[in-house]
Amino acid sequence: MRKVIVGTAALTFLCAMAQAQTGGSDPLASSRVFLYEDMPVRTAPSGAEGRVVFNGTLKTGEAVGAHESMQPAGTKPPALHVIQHSEFIVVQQGTLEFNHDGKAELVGPGGIIYVAVGTNHFIKNAGDGQAKYVVIQIGGDTKK
Repeated sequence: MRKVIVGTAALTFLCAMAQAQTGGSDPLASSRVFLYEDMPVRTAPSGAEGRVVFNGTLKTGEAVGAHESMQPAGTKPPALHVIQHSEFIVVQQGTLEFNHDGKAELVGPGGIIYVAVGTNHFIKNAGDGQAKYVVIQIGGDTKK
């Protein structure tokens, strides 16, 4: 699921993306490749784009979800919010600002953000161009 595009509308958009996963079987039941061209793109009113990679359960029992997001420059971030899963956010392009626990940290391409369960936070595009990143959710409410 994506959560860092634009306010409540963006959160609703991202939840719909996560629920759009097709097929009734668990995509993590066996080893496989997830092709970029097979991930339908969804576009928010802000111009942000998102692609759900998968939502599933590992054989070891952890719920895992992954999605890719793109935020255009100047996109308004959502309000601070709390998630009930852990996330690793891998920055592919641009600069993100990770606001959490009363501080703001910048991270660029190749950098990784860790969002611990229960962290009050938001992420925004802090650069002049688009920001692209992959979110890997683990445990808890990964479909939200």
